[in-house]
Amino acid sequence: MNAVTDISEKDAKRVFNISCIALIVTAMTFAIRAGILGTLGEEYGLSGEELGWIASMAFLGFPFAMIFGGALYNAIGAKLIVWLAFIGHALGLVLTIVADGFWGLMISTFLVGFANGLVEAGCNPIIAQLYPNNKTAMLNRFHVWFPGGIVIGSLVSAGMTELGLGWEAQVATMLVPTAIYGIMMFGFTFPKLETEDDSTSGNLKALFNPIYIFLAVCMTLTAVSEFGPGQWINQILEASGATPMLILALITGIMALGRFYAGPLVHKLSPPGVLFASAVLATLGLFLMTQLQGTAVYIAAVVFALGITYFWPTMIGCTTEYTPKTGALGMSLMGGAGMFAMSAWNPVIGGWVDSATASAEAAGLKGTEASLVAGHEVLNSLIMFPLVLIVLFGAFYFVMRKKA
Repeated sequence: MNAVTDISEKDAKRVFNISCIALIVTAMTFAIRAGILGTLGEEYGLSGEELGWIASMAFLGFPFAMIFGGALYNAIGAKLIVWLAFIGHALGLVLTIVADGFWGLMISTFLVGFANGLVEAGCNPIIAQLYPNNKTAMLNRFHVWFPGGIVIGSLVSAGMTELGLGWEAQVATMLVPTAIYGIMMFGFTFPKLETEDDSTSGNLKALFNPIYIFLAVCMTLTAVSEFGPGQWINQILEASGATPMLILALITGIMALGRFYAGPLVHKLSPPGVLFASAVLATLGLFLMTQLQGTAVYIAAVVFALGITYFWPTMIGCTTEYTPKTGALGMSLMGGAGMFAMSAWNPVIGGWVDSATASAEAAGLKGTEASLVAGHEVLNSLIMFPLVLIVLFGAFYFVMRKKA
């Protein structure tokens, strides 16, 4: 039986598996969107900035859903939130396939992003409740399936592109895991796990904890450090001599493996220690990407992957470990802060791509050479995010170590 309540281990595992499959859909939307972004630009005549606005809708829908789901979690429970995610995924994916231009893609991408946020809002709290003595490690294990889903999505995108299959078919593949987690929920009752943090008003008061505010600020930077390079990987690395979607698959494969075995590392270094080491490696990885070309780019990708592996789940874990009274709302808003930041920065990054390309061409560079210089310029801008985190997480580690 589960240590928390009288729920059976079989039922606890089913909840966990439903959560993981729903997260796979979330991850595939990121990977396949990254793979088809350039194609959408060509087909509909969209600029880098316009593509940035479309991509930003996924990241904007996410925090809206996190706020909605986090505020209502105590009242409606995890199952209804995940059912709403299923509806959002199904509707958003179908509307993406039939979209006929900029506004159709904006609306459908927002719906998909909203569904992605509901997955996090419903699944993070129930997993933390199911495993109260092993929260950070189990949240890392759940979040294995974000990079795992990106590996699946990036390989699907690369393979289908190689076979000459259109972007619509690539989007349609995501309806398969969507149907699977919907079927798994049908007729199954999620457990209601009572905790001392079930008061939403109490959760709201706890949000004004200085540690929580600090973590929320850091979350905005970790999210851009992790998702910024990945979301624009085709545009940034297409001229590097390496295959961008294979780099994405390599990065996320390492992330999946690292998160699965996160427990011993988290216990040895402590969550703040893990975050500090992650910021150092993420910065080094992005720097190496600006210095290396060809197959050597894969080495830089490995270093970068080791840096971003633990960012997201460890930030959520820190929230529930160090500010437990913020409850489900605190976890949801923490994730929402990260995705909101990414929604704001996506058009900016798209603008960086346009500007860097224009500058390279104005300097007389053409083709691959212009793309390579522009990609390196964008990477140099993105390095600033993990660089700031080295300072912030270094201070956090020092302060928490003194308290311990």
